Amino acid sequence: MYKGPGETREFCAAFAPPDGVDAVLCPPFGSLGAGVASGHTIYAQNVHWADEGAFTGEVSTSILLELGVRGAIVGHSERRQYFGETDETVQMRAQHALEAGLGVIACVGELEAERER
Repeated sequence: MYKGPGETREFCAAFAPPDGVDAVLCPPFGSLGAGVASGHTIYAQNVHWADEGAFTGEVSTSILLELGVRGAIVGHSERRQYFGETDETVQMRAQHALEAGLGVIACVGELEAERER
């Protein structure tokens, strides 16, 4: 939850990836519009598997597409750790986003404790 719209505009204005590098920026939801306006490729930090319903705090593919967002992160370790995301919910989010025409950054891996076992 870093960088509000003003900070996002400043960051995007100064951001210049090296030649030959495709970069994606993922600002928080409230700053997506500022990111999109910058002309950089913008992905959301999350996306829900349904376009409508009682899912307070989630964001749909249709809203992201209307904003001009090009994709979303799914399965980030923080989502898994603090919000109980599972491989199943990550798959649902990724599949729905891809079907809607969004790109997906699917995060996979394990916690350090799991890796040590």
